[in-house]
Amino acid sequence: MSPRKSSSQELSKEMILSEARTQFVEKNYHEVSMRSIAKQLGCSHGALYYHFNNKAELFYAIIEEYFITLNKLIDDIVNSSGNNRTKLQSLFLGFIEFGLNNQSQYEMMFMYRNTEVNALSQEIANLSYQKFALSVQFLTMNELLIRDIYSAFIALHGFVAHYRGNVCSFEETKDAAHFHIDFIINALGRIN
Repeated sequence: MSPRKSSSQELSKEMILSEARTQFVEKNYHEVSMRSIAKQLGCSHGALYYHFNNKAELFYAIIEEYFITLNKLIDDIVNSSGNNRTKLQSLFLGFIEFGLNNQSQYEMMFMYRNTEVNALSQEIANLSYQKFALSVQFLTMNELLIRDIYSAFIALHGFVAHYRGNVCSFEETKDAAHFHIDFIINALGRIN
């Protein structure tokens, strides 16, 4: 049994999140446990339950941070200066760059499926997709159908999924990414 932490080393929510982030990136969701997190932090697993009810809630807290980061990126691009076509290119490139520069996080956000966490994570994923969809609609001149925006999203997601694990960063796919997003934008129609 580990010695009790001194008050200067009290267990904080951020300490738990930091260790959990590391473990979820390095291992499969099922291989991470509250006990393994507590062991690395040098505390009892019961101490974690003061901050989180279960592993699924802890996982959700982590991916919520990732979605907040992605949503801020979307907002920053939409609110930047420039014409709508340039902003749309930046939005699509930003999505791909986020995915390829944060591959483990992207996988947790968009590719991991588990009944234990789906109920929690699906809502925040849907809200982020709505922000993406509204931003795409806002930046286009023509009235897009829902299927058009969803197809653009799936094309971007497919690009990230295809290169994920095969490249270390966005920089390695930059030329292909530019070609890909120009193709998507041209398929969407006239944009100023």
